[in-house]
Amino acid sequence: MDFVVQDYDMVDFGSVSESGTDRPVNFSDDYMMLASSYPKRRAGRKKFRETRHPVYRGVRRRNPGKWVSEVREPNKKSRIWLGTFPKADMAARAHDVAAIALRGKSACLNFADSAWKLPVPASSDPKDIQKTVAEVAETFRTAEHSSGNSRNDAKRSENTEMQKGFYLDEEALFGTQRFWANMAAGMMMSPPRSGHDGGWEEHEVDDYVPLWSYSI
Repeated sequence: MDFVVQDYDMVDFGSVSESGTDRPVNFSDDYMMLASSYPKRRAGRKKFRETRHPVYRGVRRRNPGKWVSEVREPNKKSRIWLGTFPKADMAARAHDVAAIALRGKSACLNFADSAWKLPVPASSDPKDIQKTVAEVAETFRTAEHSSGNSRNDAKRSENTEMQKGFYLDEEALFGTQRFWANMAAGMMMSPPRSGHDGGWEEHEVDDYVPLWSYSI
């Protein structure tokens, strides 16, 4: 399951209620534990040291751009697989869903608001946990898709406005229509006489021959 989430505050989990409760257990500050406040122990195997997230619990990097999430069952060596995600913070959210179901108020969460924002699985059974995680993932995917469409629509609208261009009525603003009319009228007038009896050919090329003195 692959999905991208940018703004968790905009996601509505009201529809995630088939496999989980609408409201998680009410955590108080006395019981709240955050992963950022409890540094993880040093991993023994080199592979885990290189791939696990430095802060988020239950999150490891599998390939570039891919993060996996799993959680250990209490008092057992077995782990519950939660899925593959394109972002580390979403994999961390999946871990929080499972941690709340398995450990309740003693869960160590990656995000403080997971205690009240995320739905709780119907039971601690791995299938119920995985089902709730999948539904939460779909909710985030839908929210991201809608957000992406809104951004694309806004961009297309902006491009359309730019393509319309800007029209400036120069004639109305600067009175150019009257200017060109006066110039045309002046050019249609006959040139004044030069003041000499001779014809045009009698003047040398370098002589200055005034044309007309019409003033616009």
